[in-house]
Amino acid sequence: MTSAPSDGPATTGRFQRVSLRARVTLLAAFCVAGVVAVVSLGAYMTVSQNLYTQLDETLRQRVTDAIQTPSVQGGQDLQSFPGAFLVAGDIRIGLLDESGQIYYAKGATPPPTNGNDLKVAKGELGENIWTDDRTGFRVISKPYSDDGQAMVIAQSMKPLRATLGKLNVVLFVISGLGVLVAALAGTAVARTGLRPVQRLSEATERVAMTGDLRPIPVTGDDELARLTQRFNAMLGAVAESQERQRRLVADAGHELRTPLTSMRTNLELLLASERPDSPTLSDVDKAEINDDVRAQLDELTTLIGDLVELAREDAPQVVQEPVDLVEVVERALDRARRRAVTHVTFDVRLQSWSLLGDSSSLERAVLNLLDNAVKFSPDDGVVRLELRQIGDGSAVVEVADSGPGIGDADLPHVFERFYRSSEARTLPGSGLGLAIVKQAAERHGGMAYVGRAVEGGALFGIRLPGRP
Repeated sequence: MTSAPSDGPATTGRFQRVSLRARVTLLAAFCVAGVVAVVSLGAYMTVSQNLYTQLDETLRQRVTDAIQTPSVQGGQDLQSFPGAFLVAGDIRIGLLDESGQIYYAKGATPPPTNGNDLKVAKGELGENIWTDDRTGFRVISKPYSDDGQAMVIAQSMKPLRATLGKLNVVLFVISGLGVLVAALAGTAVARTGLRPVQRLSEATERVAMTGDLRPIPVTGDDELARLTQRFNAMLGAVAESQERQRRLVADAGHELRTPLTSMRTNLELLLASERPDSPTLSDVDKAEINDDVRAQLDELTTLIGDLVELAREDAPQVVQEPVDLVEVVERALDRARRRAVTHVTFDVRLQSWSLLGDSSSLERAVLNLLDNAVKFSPDDGVVRLELRQIGDGSAVVEVADSGPGIGDADLPHVFERFYRSSEARTLPGSGLGLAIVKQAAERHGGMAYVGRAVEGGALFGIRLPGRP
């Protein structure tokens, strides 16, 4: 036996294909329709109840007046009959006795009766009021006399029902107009309110298809306007990241071109010397070329390593672990001592400090500062390394050398990627070490700075938050 497939998923899919603007319009229309329906139903019930109450009160008043009218002699086997028979007008009036016989005016139509009216005639009920659905009359009966009679009056309900019918039409028309106006208002509100969302969607598609990162115009000061501002900020951050990547690639290409060109020239010279009928190179020349190639390889290795480190620093930081800054500085100091090519003395002063971060990144930053100080310090120079607290919830790691210092024109640019002063261009290095220092400090919520040391050389430092 097979069962019919459910239409639930298909229904969900159709609902998901409805646009947000259509959903807002439908929601506004449904809400107004619900409110109008409740109000209309309440108004109809209230008016209907009031009309029925007024009709019943009118019938009670008329039956009381009919009972109190003087009797008229003769007529239809009666010795006398109520005078109201003669002025019945728009009602049907009759006199019901306890045997079930009803008396009414000649040529008139008797009012409808039921069993409860007979009880009124017998004195078992004081009043009976009811609706005869067959004839459409509202009927009331009250005792007429003590000898087993009841006055019965019936009034047509056609005028009342006509009034309620007109009210139904009016309420239906008003409800329809209300729903229509709500739908139009919902459409207008949705179109106006969702215009920033549409611009965001179009901008997202534009970025995905063309890579165009132009900001979106912002109007107003509501939540959607603030969302647009955040989206523009994101576009600005992406554009800035792309610009940094372009500059990095361009600068890296420029820096790589020089050692590669030198290596190519030296290798072509070596290969040319090996050809027949070509001048041979002396052992001294070959040794110089080998040394030059080795130096270029070392420079390429250093440059590539710094580029990798810089790319790693640009990536989102995931590792956050407690770091003892004293241990980090001591490890960097040991490595700097082993790598020092000149004989320098390290003056070390360390105070305890800890923070959350990446210990390897901080160690690389401190090592770069120490290598930079050793490179510019003369033989038998002093490199001062100090880690101290500065009393505002942060500490500084400062490295000072006794070298020539930094010129005023170079101070604003020393932390830029691939920037090298005129004095440093003849020395080995990639121009990325201080940029790595700056990025590491900023990624840990701190900053890097440069100045002049009291020893006469350069003073570099990084300021980091944390606790003792």
